[in-house]
Amino acid sequence: MNPFMRPSKLLLVVASLLVSLPAVAQLNDGKPDPDFTVPERLDLNYALAYALDNNFAIRQAKERIRQQEGIVLDVRSNQLPGVTASAGVQRNSDDVSSNGRNEAWSVDITARQVIYAGGSVTASIKGQQLALDAAVLSLRAVINDALLGVRTQFYTVLLNRERIKVQEQNIELLQRQLQDVKNRYEAGTVSNFEVLRAEVALANAQPALIIARNDYRIAIEELRQAMGYVAASDNNVTKVPDFLGTLDFNPSSFELRSALVTAREQRPDLKRLAKLTDASEQNVTASRAGRLPNVSAFGSYDWRQAPLASNRSSLDGWTVGVQSSWDIFDGRSTAGRVAQARSILEQNRLALAEAQLGVEVEVRRAISSLQESTELAEASKKVVEQAEEAVRLANARYSAGTATQLDVLTSQVDLTTARLNQLQAYYRYNIAVASVRNAMGLSDESLPAGELKYP
Repeated sequence: MNPFMRPSKLLLVVASLLVSLPAVAQLNDGKPDPDFTVPERLDLNYALAYALDNNFAIRQAKERIRQQEGIVLDVRSNQLPGVTASAGVQRNSDDVSSNGRNEAWSVDITARQVIYAGGSVTASIKGQQLALDAAVLSLRAVINDALLGVRTQFYTVLLNRERIKVQEQNIELLQRQLQDVKNRYEAGTVSNFEVLRAEVALANAQPALIIARNDYRIAIEELRQAMGYVAASDNNVTKVPDFLGTLDFNPSSFELRSALVTAREQRPDLKRLAKLTDASEQNVTASRAGRLPNVSAFGSYDWRQAPLASNRSSLDGWTVGVQSSWDIFDGRSTAGRVAQARSILEQNRLALAEAQLGVEVEVRRAISSLQESTELAEASKKVVEQAEEAVRLANARYSAGTATQLDVLTSQVDLTTARLNQLQAYYRYNIAVASVRNAMGLSDESLPAGELKYP
């Protein structure tokens, strides 16, 4: 990597190459889109691309990098010479001016360069550069978590949309059943009790549809929040796009041992803690520098005219020198700072070890959840097929007079339950796959193959 390239510029370049989509807004340009217009259609990749530029957690992480860049620049200034200029003019009363002159002026330019500071300057620069690397890794972790959140919320929108369809299909079946019972009642083949039972079944199905519609509306708002979309235009307040995509089941598997190895190597939060630990070691070195002398060189040039000068000409000249200072006894202040730095170093080491354990547990939990959701998804496919056949047979037997109305209603309830269970299983499976990838520290699968390069 070019050492003179600013990390923030590198991040913006990388972000601009992450996803290439036909855009209504300018996606992946590293800039938010406050005037974004809600599209007619919205798919998952578009939502992820929009979040890269507009998600508030990602934008804050980018600002933390810029903040740390400023800290590095500030600390690095200690390696360079400092130049100061000063000037002054004074006027005295005639009572204190013995030679009739009561004005004086001076101009001074001084340059100072630190020659030796016990290693504190170099250690501080290295420590802050490591902290900058940690901020970059933090951005990557935030991106992974934010995109997982967007993906989860998008799947939630699809889930609730399909739940509405299932409940509408259930109501349609119950309406047909009610009409059939009414026809039979008018023909005198069934009693009014069966009509009442069909009406009750239809009425009981309405709340589930109402709840599904409300869940769908809420899911859309939560997706909007995850994307970082702010409705700036009145036209966008009530506009809802057509969400593209389905909850599919495409079985995949991850081997536990390789997943754990990948997580240890790729998790950006672990890399971040490792960088902070290294930075803490540099802070210990910088703290020890308080026990050593400081040496600096200086040079200055002066122009001045004093009120007591015998003539009206000014004086000028240069001065160079070397200055050293050494705190022989500072009341154990340096020892206290070293103790603090060592404690922070140990805390960071413990935090890294704790995080490594937490990542291992997270990977195991994610793979276990994937196994569970895979089994549920596979089982749900067969149950739906059986439930559909049961409804067909119940209706046929009811028409033939060999089954009761209760058999028909029960089979319809079972079919609705089976369809909802299948949707939930497919939803959980897709979330589980994304969670495993996130636990392993892999980028979202919508991004190009290969790991992003950070300093």
